[in-house]
Amino acid sequence: MKKYIPTLLACLLVLSGCKQGRQNGGRSGEAGKPNILFILIDDLGWSDVGFNGGSFYDTPNIDRLAGQGMCFTQAYATCSVCSPTRASIITGKYPARLHLTDWLPGRKDYPFQKLKNAEINQHLPYDISTLPGILKENGYQTAIFGKWHLGEDSASTQRQGFDLHLPRWNKGWPNGTYFSPYHMEGLEGGPDGEYLTDRLTDETLKYIDEHKDGPFFIYLAHFAVHDPIMGRPDLVEKYSQKLQSGGGPGQGTPFILEGNPDSSDPMSREELDRLIGEGPYQGYSLLPQRTVKIKQQQDNTEFAAMVESVDQSVGRILGKLRELGLERNTIVVFFSDNGGMSAANFGNPTRKIKKSELDKAFSTSNLPLRGGKGWFYEGGIREPLIVKWPDHVKAGSVCDVPVISVDFLPTLLEMAGIPCDPDKLVLDGESMVPLLAGKEPQEDRPIFWHFPHYSNHGQQSPCGAVRQGNFKLIEYYENQTVQLFNLVTDQREQHDLSDSLPGKADELRELLHRWREDVNAQMMAPNPGFDLSMSWMDYAERDKD
Repeated sequence: MKKYIPTLLACLLVLSGCKQGRQNGGRSGEAGKPNILFILIDDLGWSDVGFNGGSFYDTPNIDRLAGQGMCFTQAYATCSVCSPTRASIITGKYPARLHLTDWLPGRKDYPFQKLKNAEINQHLPYDISTLPGILKENGYQTAIFGKWHLGEDSASTQRQGFDLHLPRWNKGWPNGTYFSPYHMEGLEGGPDGEYLTDRLTDETLKYIDEHKDGPFFIYLAHFAVHDPIMGRPDLVEKYSQKLQSGGGPGQGTPFILEGNPDSSDPMSREELDRLIGEGPYQGYSLLPQRTVKIKQQQDNTEFAAMVESVDQSVGRILGKLRELGLERNTIVVFFSDNGGMSAANFGNPTRKIKKSELDKAFSTSNLPLRGGKGWFYEGGIREPLIVKWPDHVKAGSVCDVPVISVDFLPTLLEMAGIPCDPDKLVLDGESMVPLLAGKEPQEDRPIFWHFPHYSNHGQQSPCGAVRQGNFKLIEYYENQTVQLFNLVTDQREQHDLSDSLPGKADELRELLHRWREDVNAQMMAPNPGFDLSMSWMDYAERDKD
């Protein structure tokens, strides 16, 4: 794992390569500019696709796309929840710099929290350059289909550079259902029972037909596979039969306990495995000693159906590009905004999940990665990433260099031959174009995370993280505990090296602190309403009165 060329140099390379970029291309597009199709899936885990080893969910079209482009084995979202990652894709800036570090509108504070959640911007700032805005200024037609979740202003996407947004619905989840009628403006008229993923695909295909002379930028941000976990009935039946016929996960524990590593007395893996069989820990809720259950098997038939519907969407869109002769002149990016939901959403701390309804609350397992959505373990932030750039990227190639979602904006601008002015465009990301060309970076660059909030998906302390080279450090904000992992020898993050390698831990912690100062990251203040004697269980009991 080595370093990219610095951002300034990347911008200069764009300037020098602009003429060449405009001479390349196929039949469509102004001055030969390539079309750009960015497919973003919501809550899709790293191992939910076949090309990363998933076996229960069928993803033949996504796997075929992987064989046509470059797969990144260590691609990261800038956050373990959705809105911050989406902001980083659109702006090329870290969420900490944007002060948009949690999902919108964000989690409220509770008296059992030692710290107050940091305040966040309630929409993506309007005074900064964005990927769709820059592309539009350079002759692109721009459209978003699906989820925005970066501000509820009805004109938000238009103000950020999109010509078209369907549906005109800015929350982070469908309006209660994946089946028509959707009750979302712009998606009226479908037959009752039509499936939302299919409808968004239909609208995308129509747009490609109407704008085939390009260049176009399509941001297809599926609501799937975010909850509510609702699969298309024909596919649910398929996976029910597959599970019954022995095509599921096989033997193994369905759930494990995870605790709070920032505790004054953190529990070992052996203690957690023992406790899961004891009475107070047998339910599915927030559990004693700040523990929660994490799903360990990919056996949810409703979720499996959602994954395959996304795969079918990818296949249909790639087929349309081939049909119209646009395939060679269209860049395709496939990515997810955070890890799979292996820990249920406890935004309401009093929530208790019935055993008969587990498939509505726990979507998938991220194994072999630890944790999931809402966690800074790899299961919460490592994502499947494919970049297809015909005639530029070797088909079936693989890159093991860590990349992160702030890298998309400078990468796509360079691919489109659009210069970035470093005096006007402050970027935290670095172009992936050298990697796509098969070049090796010269040094290890650090990448960062910052989450000054309590998560809906676990009871761990708020935290930040840095990865450089083989090592990743997580720093927790309640008690300043750190964990250090070597991700090459310990991908599952089971062996904390902070005591055995204190020098490395100190080095990365200092690097993280300097970065927070550089981006003016918001830190958490003490919670004036904190009640030391109150746990979430005490709160739940009080709330019932």
